[in-house]
Amino acid sequence: MDYKDVFFVITGPTATGKTARAVHLAKAIGGEIISADSRQIYRGMDIGTGKDLAEYDGVPYHLIDIRPAGYRYSLYEFLEDFKRVYDDIRRRGKPVIMCGGTGMYVETVVKGIKLPPVPRNEELRAELAGKSLEELTALLKTMKTLRNNSDIDTVARATRAIEICRYYELHPDLKALTEPHPMENALVIGVEVDRDTRRERISRRLRARLDEGMIDEVRRLIDEGIDPEDLIYYGLEYKFVTQHVIGQLTKDEMFRQLEIAIHQFAKRQMTWFRGMEKRGTPIHWLSSTLPPDDFTAQVLHLATQMQPNKQ
Repeated sequence: MDYKDVFFVITGPTATGKTARAVHLAKAIGGEIISADSRQIYRGMDIGTGKDLAEYDGVPYHLIDIRPAGYRYSLYEFLEDFKRVYDDIRRRGKPVIMCGGTGMYVETVVKGIKLPPVPRNEELRAELAGKSLEELTALLKTMKTLRNNSDIDTVARATRAIEICRYYELHPDLKALTEPHPMENALVIGVEVDRDTRRERISRRLRARLDEGMIDEVRRLIDEGIDPEDLIYYGLEYKFVTQHVIGQLTKDEMFRQLEIAIHQFAKRQMTWFRGMEKRGTPIHWLSSTLPPDDFTAQVLHLATQMQPNKQ
């Protein structure tokens, strides 16, 4: 059977083994993988993002290592880059597999939402300068419904979110561009793991990344001229390890706070995915304990079932 007309999506919370599942599927159908990970796009940020490129084992991958560390990549840029790569893979007659746990990326692509470019508003930024994260959060809540904490992780993110909302308020004609036009050929697979197993995997993986040199990686990035605040902006590993490297946290404090933060992040990811389902995106959940061949076989069975609707 030809699977090139099916858009496969492998997603789920952190530490579920999504990449290995996507690679096994890609080998079975001759596909290529587009990453939907908001931090693996940065060059040099390897250990902290779990960027194990050897895991792809020859399978072509895209949207990894496409921006320098310190850069602040936007959802708009991701959608532009995704469309370019997706169209190229389809043009070459290969199946496309998107793999990653950044729920906002996954949902926006699957729903077919387009975003107009939003320029910087220096006057607004000057007006917001000096406001606390709590004040910016309160203001943003008057402008939009917050579905997760991604817009309010930092002052910079909250300021940018307000900037975007204000731009849409001033350009109501652009609102139609952001309306969903769902991709009819999308098959969204969620890799599911029970809570206790997920927590154990997260803790084990964190220790392994520290043993692999994650602290040295952050030191190197700072030595190369990356502003520590830019690394903190990325959150999770880079936030807490950077705070340790610059002397704000002891190693024990860093580990303890980071471990808690990753567990909370995984919980927020699951909240997002459940929200996706409530907002109309079906997710077929498959157990992470399935042997690779069985997992791929179930994915392809689901793809076969959706084929009649693609005529």
